[in-house]
Amino acid sequence: MKEIAEFHYRLPMRSSGFRPGSHRGSSFGAGQEFAMHGRLFDYPDPRRIDLRASVRAARSEWLVRVHLQRAAVPVQVLVDVSASMRFGGRQNKLQVAADFVEALGYSAFRVCDPLGMLAFDSRARDDLFMPPRSGRGIGNLLATMLRDSTGAGAGTGASTGIGAAKGSGSGSAEALRRVASTLAGRQALVFLVSDFHWPLAALPAVLDLLVHAYVVPIVVWDAAEIAPPAGGPLLAVRDAESGARRTLWLSAGARERWHEGVARRRTELSRMFGKRAIQPFYIEGAFDPEAMSRYFLEAVA
Repeated sequence: MKEIAEFHYRLPMRSSGFRPGSHRGSSFGAGQEFAMHGRLFDYPDPRRIDLRASVRAARSEWLVRVHLQRAAVPVQVLVDVSASMRFGGRQNKLQVAADFVEALGYSAFRVCDPLGMLAFDSRARDDLFMPPRSGRGIGNLLATMLRDSTGAGAGTGASTGIGAAKGSGSGSAEALRRVASTLAGRQALVFLVSDFHWPLAALPAVLDLLVHAYVVPIVVWDAAEIAPPAGGPLLAVRDAESGARRTLWLSAGARERWHEGVARRRTELSRMFGKRAIQPFYIEGAFDPEAMSRYFLEAVA
């Protein structure tokens, strides 16, 4: 039986939720983190009476210890299921995304967080929508939905690389904005899973909608996208989004421009997310749960 991967995450801010969980909360309740002393009349729990504080109080009244309770955080994963996500070698990028979602589901279950999913390609994919739910098998269910999903251009052809894909996918950007608008104003942990092969000019508007959430961009790239093949000088390619076919002459200059395009895309993503103090997490090949745990440890350090 395949062992489900697990990673550990925590947020740098307090959760305002009232549902008990594992994250630092901002609500008073049955927790271990001391917040203040309050009057027994206001917080009628005799078990938490603090005798020493009551004796030292300026007014003759019983004081109780008031604590902050740990809270659950709703987790939402926004998954790009467009045609470019179906490109890959041993495992296409959508399958890698499904592996991540499966690990996320088990990790969220372990800390009592509900998990939901929204998906998009050139439109919002209502057939892949799942409201936040708690349960051991939620991650497996969502991953299976992604692995079994179909879409325009599914499973056909090869990608033309990161630099060539930048001009396509404007429909994906608009669909992402519509999907993100359903989460506007909500406090949540949001994972945005995509290869980001669409115009990044639409990204600031999406992040504005998610300003109340803690956003973690998951950038899924395949090894064949980030480095030109080591074979012969001719390469037949097809744009996964538009279906356009072309033949590339992989001269030394073309290989250099390929590497420059990848580096430029990394810089663009880092700059755009960096303006919001967000650090993207890159998956190049298989998902590494230990690297994901380190990402969160560094984020809250």
